[in-house]
Amino acid sequence: MSKNRIVIGLQWGDEGKGKIVDLLAADADIIARFQGGANAGHTIWVDDKKYVLHLIPSGIIQPKKECYIGNGVVLDPFGFKEELEFLKSQGIDYENRLWVSPAANLVLPFHKLIDAVEEKTRGTASLGTTMRGIGPAYVDKVARHGIRIADMFNPDRLKKRLELHRKSKDRYLDGSDDERADLDRTYYELIELAKLFEPLVVDVPLRLHEAHEQGKCILFEGAQGSMLDVDLGTYPFATSSNTTAGGALTGLGISYHMIDEVVGVVKAYSTRVGSGPFPTELVDDTGEKLRHFGDEYGATTGRPRRCGWLDLVALRYAVRINGVDSIAVTKLDVLDNFESIKVCTEYELNGKRLQNVPLDLADLAHVTPHYETLPGWSDDTTGLTDFKSLPEKAREYLEFIAVDLKVKIALVSTGAKRRDTIFV
Repeated sequence: MSKNRIVIGLQWGDEGKGKIVDLLAADADIIARFQGGANAGHTIWVDDKKYVLHLIPSGIIQPKKECYIGNGVVLDPFGFKEELEFLKSQGIDYENRLWVSPAANLVLPFHKLIDAVEEKTRGTASLGTTMRGIGPAYVDKVARHGIRIADMFNPDRLKKRLELHRKSKDRYLDGSDDERADLDRTYYELIELAKLFEPLVVDVPLRLHEAHEQGKCILFEGAQGSMLDVDLGTYPFATSSNTTAGGALTGLGISYHMIDEVVGVVKAYSTRVGSGPFPTELVDDTGEKLRHFGDEYGATTGRPRRCGWLDLVALRYAVRINGVDSIAVTKLDVLDNFESIKVCTEYELNGKRLQNVPLDLADLAHVTPHYETLPGWSDDTTGLTDFKSLPEKAREYLEFIAVDLKVKIALVSTGAKRRDTIFV
C-alpha cells in the first residue's frame, strides 16, 4: 500500500526540508507543493552539485518524478521562468512531469515594490520580509482581486484586473520611476509568459485524486516553518500562508483521507531569519559558533540567521498542531563542535513555569527559557549513515528529543549531501 506523506517544517523555517523532500521523493511517484512562494529556499546537494529552488518542488531533482504546484502557492512567473532555465542548464528535464494550478495567484513586480515600501514604512517595527512580494500577493488574493495564472490566457480580463490595481494602488504606483510600477509593461510580459505556462496548466486537485485512486505515492511539500504560520505562528512576525499540515489540504484541494503520515523536519538546534520572538536566541560567541559551523545564511536572501539552542517547548506545540508522526533531524553534525549542549524544556513567564507555549504567542518575546544541559560528543559525525555508528552521546541526544516529543525519528541528516543520511 502506498504511503502519502506531508513534509512540514517544525521551527521557523530553514530546517532542511529541501534535502528531506529530495530523499523521500525517491520513494514517491508525485511531489506537490502547497503554499508559500519564492520566499522559500530549498537547497539540495547531490554529490558535489548544489541546487537551490524557490518555487519548483524539490522532487524535480529526482528523475521521472511528477511535480505539481498547487493553488495555495503564490507564484512569481518571472522567477519561475528563471528556475526552468536553471533546470535546463543543469540537464534536468522537466517536460511532461511539472504542472501548475491555474488557480495559483501571481506575484507581480508591483507586489515587490509594495513590499519594499511597506517594510520601509514600518521602520524599527519591520517584519523582516524577504522583499519577494509574497505578503502583498496574498493580500490581493484574500481581497479577491488577485491575478491568477488562468488570467494570463484571457488578455481582456488580465487588462481589466491590472487596471483595477492601477486605481487601488495609486499611492504606490503614481509618479514612481521604478520599473516595477509600469503595469503596461507587466501586461505585455505576462501575455508573452502565457506561452510558457499554457502546456503546464492542469487541474491539480483532480490529477492528485486520480493518482491516489491509482495507488500512487504522493509527497506533499511545504515551505517555511510551523512557527511562521499566519494563523498559528508568531503573528504578526509570520509568513502570509498556512505552513502547517492543514495548508496542504486547502493549498492543493485534497482530502484528509489522502494523508497517511506527517513528517516534521527539525534542525538539531534553532534558527530564525527576520524579526520576531525567538526565546532561545544566543547573541554571543555560542550563537556565532552555531552560525559558523552551520553555515547559517539564508538561501533566498543571504541574510545571517539568528541562532540558538533547541526549543522543545515550541516543538511540542508544532508537533501537536500538525499531528506529527515522525521527525527528520537535520544538521546533527553541526553540534559535533560543542562539549555540552543545552535544550530548552520549559519557559518562565510572569513567575510561572510553562511546559507549553503561552496562549498569546506574542508573549514568546517575554518568556525566559529554562534549559537542561546534555553532554556533547566531540566526535565527527559528518557523513555517517548508520545509527549505531553515531557516538553514544549523539544517540542519547536524539533519543531525548524523541521521547520528549513522543514521536519516532525517521531519519537523521549528518551533512548537506544526499548521501549524508541515516535512515532509522
